[in-house]
Amino acid sequence: MRVVGGYAVVVTDRLRECRDFYAGRLGFAVVFEADWFVLLDAGGVAVAFMRPEHPSAPPSPGPHAGDGAFLTVQVADAAAEYETLRAGGARFALPLTDEPWGQRRFGLVDPAGQWVDVVEQTEPEPGWWDPYLA
Repeated sequence: MRVVGGYAVVVTDRLRECRDFYAGRLGFAVVFEADWFVLLDAGGVAVAFMRPEHPSAPPSPGPHAGDGAFLTVQVADAAAEYETLRAGGARFALPLTDEPWGQRRFGLVDPAGQWVDVVEQTEPEPGWWDPYLA
């Protein structure tokens, strides 16, 4: 297989709300938009949203219920992004947190119920990864 691109598609009735969330809050650009589908991209991280009743929707899965998947968006300065979003009235599912495995992160939930994990890579606590790399 010679892959030339890809993106996750979230099946939802909340297309416009998702577009506005990603474009307005997270800085994604709308690459393609129709009444049944919207594709957004930010620096090579792409996500799309699709109405469930469109004929091109696969037979499964059904509309997204918020479980079992999430989108990670890596940033250079999670604290700065958190403050910008907070000042703009964003509601967070996870406040800004320093994780022992080497991430500073916070979480949001988009209008389709998709978890968005915003992360900055940091130094892990010494030895934290040792049990997982053996």
